[in-house]
Amino acid sequence: MSTIPTIKLNDGNAVPAIAFGTGSKLFGQDCASSVQLAIDCGFTHLDGAQVYGNEAFLGEGIKRSGKARSELFIVTKLQPGTKPREVRASLVESLRKLGLDFVDLFLIHSPLMKPEDGTLQELWKAMEAVHAEGLAKSIGVSNFMIDDLKAVLSVAKVVPSVNQMELHPYTWKDAGLAVEYGLANGGITPASYGGLSSIFRAAGGPVDQVVTPMVERLSKEYGKSVTPAHVLFKWILQKGGIVVTTSSKEERLKEYLETFQAPDLTAEDIRAIDQAGTEKSERFYWGNPDKFRK
Repeated sequence: MSTIPTIKLNDGNAVPAIAFGTGSKLFGQDCASSVQLAIDCGFTHLDGAQVYGNEAFLGEGIKRSGKARSELFIVTKLQPGTKPREVRASLVESLRKLGLDFVDLFLIHSPLMKPEDGTLQELWKAMEAVHAEGLAKSIGVSNFMIDDLKAVLSVAKVVPSVNQMELHPYTWKDAGLAVEYGLANGGITPASYGGLSSIFRAAGGPVDQVVTPMVERLSKEYGKSVTPAHVLFKWILQKGGIVVTTSSKEERLKEYLETFQAPDLTAEDIRAIDQAGTEKSERFYWGNPDKFRK
């Protein structure tokens, strides 16, 4: 079983660099068996959300695994549209479903509202309150662009530790700006969901054309099979990001965890993937970032 490295967050807490996500195909589904399988394969970072509608199943999968709570890093996200006064109650209900006393990371799932109306600021103050109470060891955001981050940072006593977003080469031209802004303003760690979209959901595009020769070269250098997933996950990790991924297949989960044994990309590799990403701009989850604010 591979050892998963950790990333130190700006609040001093450490997060495993790869997470098993319970959204996507597991949205609204009984994911208990999938969660147990992921833990059995070696995942210790488990990413959930209130809107996924399966927190109780995530909790059941954790229970079935028999894994000690101290060895797991559990994430959930605030239901979009939750009012500031409802934040604590919503998290307490999530904890009940998960069977936990606290989560390791609690995220605002999406801005949704316009940042200038003050709602985001009040929402963040409510997030800071549950953090102070110990119900969430770390707090952060998701799907936030630069204006959203500025709104929160204007009032933050606790800087968001993570910004989870759809992050792959075909979003990097825009999302990368938010990543770079967050890193420069408080050391906000980026987390990527949909990281393989450029080769799975947009197969045959410019990214495939640069990743394929990298796979061949790195496999030859390594003496073992390096996959396109390894290359794209390395691209995320070497930018300082956390990988959030999922699969119901044991062999695929093990492949993803083998990313950390695969060779690192060169600076030239990363530049080539960045450049290929600029040739095609496509999102698969939230569409145009402006929709976050409508």
